[in-house]
Amino acid sequence: MFESVDEAKNITRRTVLERGAGVAAIGAASALAAVLSGPAAAAEVPARSPGNSGSPAATLPTVVAGVRIPDSELARAAVAFARRVSSATLFNHVMRTYLYGSLLFDRRGVRYDRELAFVAAVLHDLGLVKAYQTPHEPFEVDGADAARTFLRERRMPAARVEVVWDAIALHTNPGVASRKRPEIGMVCVGSGLDFTGNGIQGLPSDALTEILSVFPRAGFKQDALENILSLCRTKPMSVLMHPFAEVGRRHLSGFPVPTVEDLLLAAPFEE
Repeated sequence: MFESVDEAKNITRRTVLERGAGVAAIGAASALAAVLSGPAAAAEVPARSPGNSGSPAATLPTVVAGVRIPDSELARAAVAFARRVSSATLFNHVMRTYLYGSLLFDRRGVRYDRELAFVAAVLHDLGLVKAYQTPHEPFEVDGADAARTFLRERRMPAARVEVVWDAIALHTNPGVASRKRPEIGMVCVGSGLDFTGNGIQGLPSDALTEILSVFPRAGFKQDALENILSLCRTKPMSVLMHPFAEVGRRHLSGFPVPTVEDLLLAAPFEE
């Protein structure tokens, strides 16, 4: 992979293929809508898992907009960790992600493991924290790996850790997340709603007002754009075939990442 953007500028279509750059899936808005309108998925709700100690720097409300915020030891540890490593804007986003997804699923009568969904939502954007970014992986995978490490250290059962990993790795891919466990779909739906507004019509106006009052956006749009551009600058091939690549092409001169068309035409076949 590329050590710098300057090196990346010199790549050819063929070297992209030869280096086997990883591909991040492209999520479709229609697939996200399907998560909200499809039949309610049911899942077995396992017992809560044990966690090590960890207290948030500030207490959270127990209920926001009618949605209960888990208060298990593991949930508190996840909140303390996310709050410590994230900006206030990013932390508020992950909390809104849980509340939006939970509120929409609760209104549809979907059964899910609340602690598992909460932990996945709270940890889902660790890949945007520089301390957890690798040189080459998509930010979703970086975040999933960081969350896995955190949860293994707290002895969360392996099967539950893998649900969290999937929820984070797939949270920008509604076409896949919508076919998985509800905890996985919830993170995708909640984060997508906060990012694009898709599904906002399913939220009561008073609930939306309360969520935004408790966890305000605080410049989220500009913060998100800066995070995307940072990924495009520092590890451009991590956004190959990812929606973020379009942001790089629009804003960064000489952005080196090939398009899907480039990859197709560079394939090592005669036609």
